[in-house]
Formats: sequence, structure tokens, C-alpha cells
Amino acid sequence: MEELNSEQRLPVLDTEGAVLVLAGAGSGKTRVLTSRIEYLIAEKGVPPENILAITFTNKAAGEMKERIERVTDTRRMWVCTIHSMCVKILRLYAERRGLNENFSIYSEQERSAVIKQAFKECGYDDESILKSAKYHISNAKMLGLSPEEYGKRYRYERNIEASMKIYLKYDAHLKAYNALDFDDLLTEARALLAEDGDALAYLAGRFRYIHVDEFQDTNAVQFDIIKLLSSVHGNLFAVGDDDQSIYGWRGAEIENILHFEKSFPKAKVYKLERNYRSTGAILKLANASIAHNSHRKGKNLWTEAPAGEKPVYYEADEELGEALYCARTISELRYHGYKLSDFAVLMRINALTRAFEQEFTKYGISYKVFGGFKFFERKEIKDILAYLRLVSNPFDSEACLRIVNVPRRGIGDRTVQALLEYAEQEDLSVYDAVLDADMLPLNAASKARLKAFGAYVKELVALSQTMPVDALVEHILKTSGMYEQYDDGTDEGAAKRANLDEFKNSVDEYVRMNGEASLSEYLQQISLFSDTDEMDEGDYVTLATIHAVKGLEFRCVFLVGLEENIMPSSRAIDGKDGLEEERRLMYVAITRAREKLYLTRSVSRYLYGRREPTARSRFVEELGGLLDLPKRSDALRYAGGYEGGGRRFGYGFSGGRGGFSGSAPRRVGSYSEGGQTETFGTFGGEKKPPVSFNRATMSVGMPPAAPRRDTSGYSIGTRVKHTRFGEGTVIALRGQDKNLIVTVHFGSVGNKDLAAALAPLEILN
Repeated sequence: MEELNSEQRLPVLDTEGAVLVLAGAGSGKTRVLTSRIEYLIAEKGVPPENILAITFTNKAAGEMKERIERVTDTRRMWVCTIHSMCVKILRLYAERRGLNENFSIYSEQERSAVIKQAFKECGYDDESILKSAKYHISNAKMLGLSPEEYGKRYRYERNIEASMKIYLKYDAHLKAYNALDFDDLLTEARALLAEDGDALAYLAGRFRYIHVDEFQDTNAVQFDIIKLLSSVHGNLFAVGDDDQSIYGWRGAEIENILHFEKSFPKAKVYKLERNYRSTGAILKLANASIAHNSHRKGKNLWTEAPAGEKPVYYEADEELGEALYCARTISELRYHGYKLSDFAVLMRINALTRAFEQEFTKYGISYKVFGGFKFFERKEIKDILAYLRLVSNPFDSEACLRIVNVPRRGIGDRTVQALLEYAEQEDLSVYDAVLDADMLPLNAASKARLKAFGAYVKELVALSQTMPVDALVEHILKTSGMYEQYDDGTDEGAAKRANLDEFKNSVDEYVRMNGEASLSEYLQQISLFSDTDEMDEGDYVTLATIHAVKGLEFRCVFLVGLEENIMPSSRAIDGKDGLEEERRLMYVAITRAREKLYLTRSVSRYLYGRREPTARSRFVEELGGLLDLPKRSDALRYAGGYEGGGRRFGYGFSGGRGGFSGSAPRRVGSYSEGGQTETFGTFGGEKKPPVSFNRATMSVGMPPAAPRRDTSGYSIGTRVKHTRFGEGTVIALRGQDKNLIVTVHFGSVGNKDLAAALAPLEILN
């Protein structure tokens, strides 16, 4: 009890009846929850087996067990995730649900395979029906609805009748296989408790005190289970934060926490508003942001910690400028004692990671991607790369096998097996076996499909001899069906199409930098971005979606991509509920930061197949009084701004322009006329060197981080070595001293523009 503040003690001591603790971000909710369990055991004499603690991650359950073990043996307690709890319950009463106690639990991949089997057995072959069935089955189970109930409620949905037939067949298979999928664990446990009086009496009677963490993330089925288990003793202790409810897309119902007193009329509510994580300036921003939501209980985070540095807002012309700003800021702070693991770059969608991966690799900044695969490791990117690999090297059988039926072209497993056997027998590559389709023991239709695929690849091989890499990629995307296979109207499909567009953008950038680079040269440099063998296991920058870091904290956070249709997402803008959940995401992201917070965006962005101007996120506009925002008239749309009357004008650095706050420049710029450059600026009370004008990009260049490397030894022809790209030769220089930009030709990856003061370069001669 001595570890708790006065706010935290009150709910710990209130042990009887329903209690809701509204725990703000960083307010010590885990300490409160575990302290209450310890208090029940050590002070109230409650046997551990009469206490139930439900969390939402195995990590949280493990941490809770470690703390509780200070006062008791946790082997007699149920401290587990809600899915693990349901497994325990169903193992006890398996026969009553028509199962054997050794039932299997199917993963998403196994579930998908059985749904596909049911799809085929129902006589369907339209891929759109299969996609609809997977979605509707998942949604029905999340909502806890039977095929009949779901089909009736969503009777006007596309492919609903076929989907429900597949759902019925799928369920029949699971029963025959003595198996449950993840959603079944919840629905079957709820059905047991609702329909079996003996089971309910035993379990609800055993658990005198029930504790639930992250209550705002419960869905309808989970809420019913919790309510049933607390029906005998009524001692439910729920901890959560309505302002951090960000999983509505997977069924979480914020009403479970907002309407807690309606579900439990005698409930007592406590608020934890004292924050132990962030500075006062960061909390002020978080409070101001979430205050725009009306569908909330209402809290105001505060701290006794110093106000700290004011959050910084920055705008770049393009996404590479945004990524470079983050890279330079990280490099600067590393010289002031920060480790890479102190930094997180957070974004709404993982399609934005590519620019950051590219810039971090250039400057030797180790990183890991969470909330999605690293860009070049995502399935759709590996698929398009497999086309390029096969075109570049027809002996690459792995690439051929990967795409022989991607997109689906009716080449099934039996055909692939025949290909493999023939290739092995004749000592050929798989692609050569495709070209020998007439020699395979297949029917005419299968041979025709293989011939069509072989002819298409042969056409691509011929085109690659004369067509630039960027044009070849565009041709493949247009003619292969890669785009069309993801045009299914789902969020997942849209994200995959966006990733393909971003891939095309990366190829365009490579060609702009390297001119007549060959396909094999491009593929060689891609392998460097995909190679993580040398990645530092512990010290790395976190690149993550906001959803992936809920519950984590970092000394410094970059919240990037703050643009309309990204943050908030385009799908949320038209609905109040969706927009409020997006704002809760903003709140979660802000409150991950302990000391420093940077909010960034790009004035134009390449996304969904084209580069377009972007609009500043409304969430940023709402905070205008707390951030120094560039005026709308300053929103120059092109690298370096505009030109007219012989003048060129721009803001920012290296293709970007900035709106700054705190100790960063408030307003900086320069203009060039008749070959003369003038620099001006206001620097927030602190003397700093002026920015310089970059004539190559016609933009203002922000000086790099404090100069840590000598830049005087570079000249055209200088041989250098980069820690990641290997050896290269300087072929061009721009700027001088701290602003020196060297263009280096590397044999492995082509030309790279690098800030000499930052890049991990060693001069060899």
C-alpha cells in the first residue's frame, strides 16, 4: 500500500461489489490491479483459487503473476488471457459441448484452409465468394452469431447466402475434427455458461473476486462471459480507459465501459488521472486532443514532473524529407545520450514504413518493424519481386513456384507436383519445365494454363532487355493481375494495393537516382534492405503502427503521416464513431512519449498509385494553439515551393519545408535571384546557424545534426566505404561543411545522396 498514491489506494481498498477504475495512460493501472489482488490475499485472507484475473495478452498475464508471487503461490490462481480461461473452462466441460477434452485449437491459417475446403465442397469456384465467406464467418463468430442469426441480420450483404452455406459446412468440419477456432473458444464458453446451470454455479461460485484488465477492449461475447461469471458474488473489478478504446474494427465495444453503471447499477467508479510517464507539455497536448471527443467519461491527465520540451511539429514536401527529418533528429539526440531503443516512429498504416526504412538504412540506423512485416518482406511485395527475379534469372525455381499461380490462374497443387517431378527427372529448372508443358502428364486444360504462364514470362524476359526497370514494373503491375486480385473492397485489399503502389514509387526513385540501372542491379540493392542478419538484437528504432504499441512507452516518439485520409483514415471521416476512435488512436500515440514528441506530415505523398497534395490532419488543426503551425499560405506544394518572376522560394530542408516549435526554427526560408542566395530566419530565442539553399532540389536545406564527422576530405573521385552499402566512389558534391551532400556510386546499390556529416562513411583514399 505504501507504493500507491491516494487515488490508487481507494479502489484497492474497495473490495466488495462492482468497481470500475478509469485508468488514464501511464497512471499505474497494473500496479493497482495487482496490489488489489495482493491485498485480498494478504489482508483479507481470500484463498488464491477464489480469485480470477483476466488480461488481454500473455505478456501482461506473466507480469501480473510475477508481482502476485510476492505474496502467494499463483499456481492455484487463474491469471490468464480470456482465451486461455475459456480453454480451461471448455476442457472441464468438453463433453457437454460435444467435444473430447483433447480438442484442437485452429490458428488463422488452419481456419482459412478448412474454409477453403468447405468452399470447394459447396461447389463454388468464384474467388470473390471465398473472400466474402472468410470475412462473414470471422465477423459472425466475433459477434457470437450462428449462421442463421447472422444470415438474417445481414441478409442484404453481397454473397451472404453462399457465405452462410460455407459457414455451416465449415462448422460441420470443425465438429468432425474435434476442433475449435479462436472465436469458438469464446462463443462455446459463453454458451456453456448460459445453458448449463451446473457449470455456471460451480465456476461463478468459485470465483468470488473477478478482475479484468483493459476492459475497454472487450467485445459483446467477452462481456457476456464476464457478467455470467460474476453473477453469484457480484465482485467485479474492471480496469480500463475509454480514451484508449481503439479496437472497434475487431469487435471491441466501447459501450461496455461507458455504460458500466447501467450493467451494474450499484457500481462505484474511480479515476486515475495522475500520470507517471510523460512530461507536462506532452500531457497538455494529449488532453487537448481527446477533449474533442464527446463519447467519453472524461479525465484530465496531470503530472508532478516538469513541463519539459514543447512538442515539435514539422512538415516536409515529400515522404523522404519527412523520413530524413526523423533520421537527422535521431542522429542528433544519439550524441546527447539517447539509445536507438529510446525512439519510436509511429504511423496509422504500415504502408508508410518504406521511406523510413530507406533513410534509416542510408544513415546506419538499426530498426525493426512492428504491426506488419518489413516492407520488402510483405507477401504482395515478395510476389512482385518474384516476377522480377524470375525475369532476371529464369533458373530461379523458387521464384517460379511462388508466382506460377499468383494471381490465381487455375494452376493447382497436382500441376505443380507434376512440374517438380518433371524438372527433377530432366534436370531442368521449374521454368524450363513450364515451357515443356506438352511433355507433362496433364490434361489439355492444365497444359494450356501452363503455356499461357510460360508465354507471359517469356514476353517479360524479352521486354526486360530493352525496357527500363520502372517501366517494366509498371507493365507487370498492369498486366499480371496483381492489382486486381486485391480489388475486393476490404481494408486489407486496399492496404495491399497501397503497398504495391509504394513499391512502384521505390523503383521510380531508384531509377531517378541511377539512370540506366539494370534489373539485376536493382534486385541486388533490394537484398540489402531485406537482410536483417546484422541487425542489433536490442538497440533499434521501433517502426510501428499505433495499434502495435498500445501499452508501450518510449523516451522519444515521432508521430508521422498526420494527413487527412491517413490519420484520420478515409474510412472513418464520414462517421462520428469512427472519427472518435481515430482520435483515440491519436491520444494513444501521443501518450506513448515520455520526454520528446515530434508530429510530422508530408505536403505531398505517393500513395494509392499516384503522388498528390495532402491536407493537414484535422487532429493537428485542433491543436493549433499548442503547436506552431505554418500558415496555410506557406503550404507550398512542390520541392522548393514555387517560382515566378525569376525567383525561386522554399521552406524546409532537403526537399522539405518546416513548421517548427520549441527550440527549433519558427520560420525559416531563403530565396535565390540571379544566382545570389539570401537566407533569413527566426530561431526561437536560440542562436543557430542559418539554413542553406539547395539548388539541386530548389529547396531550403536544414543543417544536419551537430557535425560529428569531418567533411573536409571529400572530393570527386574519393573512395569511401559505407557500413551497409560497401565501397563506392564520390561522383558529385553539393553544399559545404555541415551541409555537404555527397553523391556516391556504390557497386551494390547504385547512386546514393548522403549527408556527409551523418552518414556512416569511411574515406579510403
